[in-house]
Amino acid sequence: MNITRENIDALNAVLKVDIAKEDYSAKVEKILADYRKSANIPGFRKGRVPMTLVKKQYGKAVLVDEVNKLLQDALNKYLTEEKLDVLGNPLPKAQDDLDWDADSFTFEFELGLAPEFEVELKSKKPITHYSIVADDKMIDSQVEHIRKQYGKLVSQETVTNDSEIVGVFVNEEKEINNKATLTLDKIKSKAAEKALVGAKVGDVVTLKTKGLFNDDHDLMSFLKVSHDDAHDLDIEVTFTVQEINTRELADLDQELFDKLFGKDVVTSVTELKAKIKEDSEKQFGQQGDQKFMNDVTEYLVENTKFDLPAAFLQKWMQTAGEDPMDADQAKEEYENSEKSMRYQLIEGKLIEKYNLQVTFDDLKDFAKKMIKVQMAQFGQMDPQDKELEDIAARILSNKEEVRRLSEQLMSQKLLELYKKEANLKVKEITYDDFVKEFYS
Repeated sequence: MNITRENIDALNAVLKVDIAKEDYSAKVEKILADYRKSANIPGFRKGRVPMTLVKKQYGKAVLVDEVNKLLQDALNKYLTEEKLDVLGNPLPKAQDDLDWDADSFTFEFELGLAPEFEVELKSKKPITHYSIVADDKMIDSQVEHIRKQYGKLVSQETVTNDSEIVGVFVNEEKEINNKATLTLDKIKSKAAEKALVGAKVGDVVTLKTKGLFNDDHDLMSFLKVSHDDAHDLDIEVTFTVQEINTRELADLDQELFDKLFGKDVVTSVTELKAKIKEDSEKQFGQQGDQKFMNDVTEYLVENTKFDLPAAFLQKWMQTAGEDPMDADQAKEEYENSEKSMRYQLIEGKLIEKYNLQVTFDDLKDFAKKMIKVQMAQFGQMDPQDKELEDIAARILSNKEEVRRLSEQLMSQKLLELYKKEANLKVKEITYDDFVKEFYS
């Protein structure tokens, strides 16, 4: 067998694979001999079928199968030994005149080669890493929410601005009939708010759905309609008041503190606010890190210049997925995924350059930390190390879980690298301002 490579340009090459009779004949003969032993053909005793008949019936199929296996093994070995960094998989060139009755065969494969490039993490303009803080306004709001959540309901005769109203939304034409608990802070429509305030149990209020709530997605939960139906829904619904309650705020006492955090972990309102601030900013840190990660990714993709073998990749995409694509579909798919492909190449270059690795011990420690956090959410604050080891071992026996955790851990390592090596500036921002600036 002989393999030669012709480089068309820096990103494209053609592999030519020559297969001679001696490369496959012994294997084919052995398989056919085994077939002869077990062949069950009318008119012949088992094991006594003439080899000429076996070859006539099975020979070509065995030959094609063995040559294809040889090709696959040879390609994999060649790419490994030559250390070729290819994109996609080798694409066989069409051979309409291939003669399977010949003794030797020649096959050609198109290759898409990964580009050569360098990555520079230090941008001229600093990339902002947002440190999101919980300000007094937010902490006070959280305290208020806790007091409401753990307070008790007190019945009211009429609806006021702070009432919790239980009622049924109905529209027969749209088959809406849903019981829900409504608070007026969800209401955007002034007309609807005016109609509800002062209502009593048994009253039926007619409401227009368009502009009813601050968030149109609330129509999905309050009316039980689909996302598509909720979009621009413009109908009238009736709301029959069944209960009116107000929530008496819970006292900020030791009983509440113990209920929230465990016995004597928090012993004062000052400590409560400090704990809320600490827990909130821990969660906010993840959002700040994700924003920073996105911004670094955007910078790297926009500022790391290299070409891709676009024509090859589009051709490869036509047959790579479960469903074949035509040329136009492949072109669209390529354009949609080009940024992602570029970042994967950049990421691979950084992993190699900075020798970032995920070891089994790293994975086990990462899995144990993740398990510990999940157990804490269910009140198990101090699990034994053996219990964590056993659960981690079960998780790491699943290949799909290992792959998922490895990706998460490598993302963490890349984030740490970006924080260390990128040109960044830290900007403190409140959560409300962060949301307004980037998610409004």
